[in-house]
Amino acid sequence: MSSVQFNTNSFHPGDNTDTGRHTHTEDLENGDVEKEGIQFNKGGGETTDEYTNLVKYISTYREGGRRKSTASGVYDNDADAKKKPWWKFWAKGPKGETSSGEFEVPDEWIETDMHRGITSAEVESRRKKTGWNELTTEKENMFLKFLGYFQGPILYVMEIAVLLSAGLQDWIDFGVIIAILMLNAGVGWYQEKQAADVVASLRGDIAMKAWVVRDGSEQEIKARELVPGDIIVVEEGQVVPADAKLICDYETPDAFAEYQQMQREELDGDIAEKRDTDEDGEPEDKHHGHAVVATDQSAITGESLAVDKYMGDTLYYTTGCKRGKAFAVVTASARQSFVGRTASLVQGAKDQGHFKAIMNSIGTALLVLVVGWILIAWIGGFYHHLNLATPQDTSQNLLHYILILLIVGVPVGLPVVTTTTLAVGAAYLATEKAIVQKLTAIESLAGVDVLCSDKTGTLTANQLSIREPYVAEGQDVNWMMAVAALASSHNTKSLDPIDKVTILTLKKYPKARELLESGWKTKKYTPFDPVSKRITTEATHNGTLYTCAKGAPKAILSLTNCSKETSDLFKNKAAEFARRGFRSLGVACKEGDQDWILLGMLPMFDPPREDTAQTITEAQTLGLKVKMLTGDAIAIAKETCSMLNLGSKVYNSDKLIHGGLSGATQHDLVERADGFAEVFPEHKYQVVEMLQQRGHLTAMTGDGVNDAPSLKKSDCGIAVEGASEAAQAAADIVFLAPGLSTIISAIKIARQIFQRMKAYIQYRIALCLHLEIYLVTSMVIINETIRVDLVVFLALFADLATIAVAYDNAHYEARPVEWQLPKIWIISVVLGILLALGTWVVRGSMFLPNGGLIQNYASVQEVLFLEVSLTENWLIFVTRGSETLPSWQLVAAIFGVDVLATLFCVFGWISGNGEIPSDPVDLAAHLTDLPPAVGNTSIVTVVVIWIYSIAVIIVIAIVYSLLNKITWLDNLGRKSRSAGDTQMENIIGHLSKLAIEHEEDDTGKKRWHLAARANEAEVDD
Repeated sequence: MSSVQFNTNSFHPGDNTDTGRHTHTEDLENGDVEKEGIQFNKGGGETTDEYTNLVKYISTYREGGRRKSTASGVYDNDADAKKKPWWKFWAKGPKGETSSGEFEVPDEWIETDMHRGITSAEVESRRKKTGWNELTTEKENMFLKFLGYFQGPILYVMEIAVLLSAGLQDWIDFGVIIAILMLNAGVGWYQEKQAADVVASLRGDIAMKAWVVRDGSEQEIKARELVPGDIIVVEEGQVVPADAKLICDYETPDAFAEYQQMQREELDGDIAEKRDTDEDGEPEDKHHGHAVVATDQSAITGESLAVDKYMGDTLYYTTGCKRGKAFAVVTASARQSFVGRTASLVQGAKDQGHFKAIMNSIGTALLVLVVGWILIAWIGGFYHHLNLATPQDTSQNLLHYILILLIVGVPVGLPVVTTTTLAVGAAYLATEKAIVQKLTAIESLAGVDVLCSDKTGTLTANQLSIREPYVAEGQDVNWMMAVAALASSHNTKSLDPIDKVTILTLKKYPKARELLESGWKTKKYTPFDPVSKRITTEATHNGTLYTCAKGAPKAILSLTNCSKETSDLFKNKAAEFARRGFRSLGVACKEGDQDWILLGMLPMFDPPREDTAQTITEAQTLGLKVKMLTGDAIAIAKETCSMLNLGSKVYNSDKLIHGGLSGATQHDLVERADGFAEVFPEHKYQVVEMLQQRGHLTAMTGDGVNDAPSLKKSDCGIAVEGASEAAQAAADIVFLAPGLSTIISAIKIARQIFQRMKAYIQYRIALCLHLEIYLVTSMVIINETIRVDLVVFLALFADLATIAVAYDNAHYEARPVEWQLPKIWIISVVLGILLALGTWVVRGSMFLPNGGLIQNYASVQEVLFLEVSLTENWLIFVTRGSETLPSWQLVAAIFGVDVLATLFCVFGWISGNGEIPSDPVDLAAHLTDLPPAVGNTSIVTVVVIWIYSIAVIIVIAIVYSLLNKITWLDNLGRKSRSAGDTQMENIIGHLSKLAIEHEEDDTGKKRWHLAARANEAEVDD
């Protein structure tokens, strides 16, 4: 077997002069700011060698060491920016904040010296004209936000009730209804603001950063601080922080002169003259040089493949860099960017989401019911010969009936309580290191039944270590380790975990470190991509060019022309490593134009997290199926699944596309699988799509720019700890803590939040139905109603009592949650009817000769008021469930309202000037046996009503428990999570294998016809 002859004892460094080349001099351990910038050597001083720095990094690296930001304290004093005083409402804000998107960047701003960048003084002057580099909408007006809590169908009805009470001159009702509206708006505004502040404070941990050249050195700053003319560094895995023009490759800064010449030619119009035309006569751009980077523009153009970018091309704001590293000059800040101008066209558009649709449907149904009850009450009023608005001192007229039913039938607190419950829940999730990007994601997370998880860092500890390497026959282990380090990224600021462990393993190989210090110069570095599955570096030593490669064993083996014996031995060793759960990296190199030489293999092991197996078991008890999607070989994937008790049905991802499966068979495979190996980003997208087509709510975890499409596609995209900016931007929830346990914990919290909302909605619907049923039947049968003054206080107390629902100790269901509106309505109707029957028992007992529940003396109005108030307040303890104890906040709020209602009853507040309702005539004699004051109620009667109300709630709780144990009712409204249209899936599967072909004969006649789609192998050929 041939080998590269490399005498490690006679290795002398060659000429190491590299004029105009920049290198990194970083001290990660001490965080020396001056040593972290780019030092541009223009021939005057010495340039520190790249590989000397790499060896220094290996020698001085300490686990947990932190590097200070080079821009710390320089531009973080946003709070120091001048703000207008609150009282100067006529004055304009700071120029930087109110800059118009119409500002045109002068050409001279873009002509920045790449080696020096712009100065700090220039930054400030330019920002005054362009504003901050962010797409935030104008600062939210807190007063307008407060007014927003008075908008919506339910709130409009209550506002009509305000006008109606004013027209009837019921000033108590007028004031209390306004108080109810103000209470809901004030509490909702405050709670949501507090929750938003908590989330915003932690969201700073995931704020986009950018590397920029300023004042001659490279600095890390917040992306929002960029201005046109800034020289930025764009590299793989990062989001482009602003519209920018590509200058040159990061490793070849000398190409800046070439870029400047190209810019001058473009201004002279030479580029336009050099354009040719393609076959269709369209102008064809001649790219300058080779592709420098590749970006994902799918969110802008819909292109699924990465787009190569050449010198002078535009990099668009928010697109992700998928390959390469380069310098670029900012041409426009966020608001003036292509994406910013597009976003401004739809700035007013708001996505209501599923949650808003549910709330609207419930509100609409309740409004329809109110109209129906009003119609019935008016028909009864006609038979009782009631007037339209008189007498004014009672509530027994038609307009008062409308006012009463509008107050009791419209749950004014419904939109506010549910929204603030979500906001408070989001704040709690933030304290658990889960940043919610949008509130509706909580609902999605609570309903997820399939979690597609990546392996590294989520299921495993992401603590790679290299075990005893396999060295090919005739090769030296030190040479192999040096080649592996050469075929790695040397940007120690942001090393990939695999590159990091590869480089740091050289601590055990001092001779390999000596090799790195012996005069190497990198000529070209090609980072890893999921197609080639390898990293390659072209480097010279003593004038000899070496090409080093590191990557997947199959990819490295395919480069070489080794013997069958060597190949079989290499494959067997890879299989052995895989069976032991190791992930392997092949290493090879070639000298000049000679053949590739296989050097060996590095086995890496990433142990599962200690809590992963237990967490997966817990997830399964929650009705959550965990599927592992990994780029590792299938043997490694199976071993990992076995260690974690995930299951044994693990398949190679090729089965999804090239396995000959289609239609229902393909969907069945995805649904049954426990995991997939050798997964590409497009496979993740396909898995999510098929699971969704089967009715599953799917969550997808991801960390790289390649994961962004699948994160967007999933019902709940999860960016795991350490995820790239592109993944964070695409995700619904960003986690700042590692591991599967944090995700499962967040799912539990989301289900608790959902349970709070569901309990409150059931409670609120039942309250509306309770009083609607009782009052309308009372109006029709005995021509009686509870006074409107007391009704408004019932509504106020109901809202006061449930403000604390957002802080209740809710339980979580052991299965994915759904709204199940039919079940909610059935249970709420039953509860409303039982509450109405309970109130009728109290009212009916008063017709008995002994006064029924009345002891000594009482006011009919106040007794009914107390019974309704107590039973309605306590109903929330029934709908919340008995799995957990209620929070002290909820208990305190309800107890406070109960005390107020009792005081109303005892002292006869607003009971109606001694007004005693209708039949029988001698009712007053039984109910007012020498009362100390008209309308008062005896303490004994109050105690009896309390005991009776407790008994009513116990009966309702028993009925509620029995209803939830009925299987068909418990499943009513739940969608099938594993339902597919087999016939349609097969049709679509067959159609996906067809393509429309176009051909043109010699006469110019065009024809289109269906043909079999060419597979990828044929296309590549």
